[in-house]
Amino acid sequence: MEPDKIIIEEASSLNYLFKGQFIHLVFQIIIAAITWFLAETALSQGSWLGQSDRTWLILGIMVFFFHQIIVALVFRLQLGQALFTRLFGRLDLLVWGIIFFPFLAARPFTVMALARASQNTLNINLFFARFLAILLIIPAGYTLWSVLRYFGLIRALGGDHFRVKYRKMGLVKEGAFKYTDNAMYQFAFLLLWAIALYFRSYPALLLTISQHLSIWSLYYCIEKPDLDLLY
Repeated sequence: MEPDKIIIEEASSLNYLFKGQFIHLVFQIIIAAITWFLAETALSQGSWLGQSDRTWLILGIMVFFFHQIIVALVFRLQLGQALFTRLFGRLDLLVWGIIFFPFLAARPFTVMALARASQNTLNINLFFARFLAILLIIPAGYTLWSVLRYFGLIRALGGDHFRVKYRKMGLVKEGAFKYTDNAMYQFAFLLLWAIALYFRSYPALLLTISQHLSIWSLYYCIEKPDLDLLY
């Protein structure tokens, strides 16, 4: 049986495929360049797991850059052409998850790796930095729990771009989503801030700021127009 795929006619045009894509791409290039320019000067001879702080910075930038470009293209191709469903049938979400989740996990990992390799480069009181880190973990952890409890990993994966049933579920209004419709971007990313602050890493903090800014660019350039069509 064919999956209940979504093909929205308004999203099937070439114009819609590229709507917001250029602005999103340019923003990623600019934010990646600024991150490298500002963070590279604070790097020294630090390392973690046998890799230098410079290597971890490069990997961290590459992870968020390519993750977002891939998401932007896949969401549009799936929404307008059902590309993954045509190629993989009922395994479409599984294949997409295999691509998506390693990138997602690599975001906090590369921030932590860079933070460990360049710790104590942020000029801030140790007690205050770790106290603030703990405070930020609370809303971040609550949001991650809310995603698992009320939202679900499939919907977080972009299930509403793949299946009609997820679109019909409507917006989640429980847990952290009771306070904002976009709790994942507002609060879950505070985990990255907590990591950078805990280790007092200036490069990791810059990488975190870049990731948080870049995810909002994805939302406004790509996801919001899609959501307007879906809901």
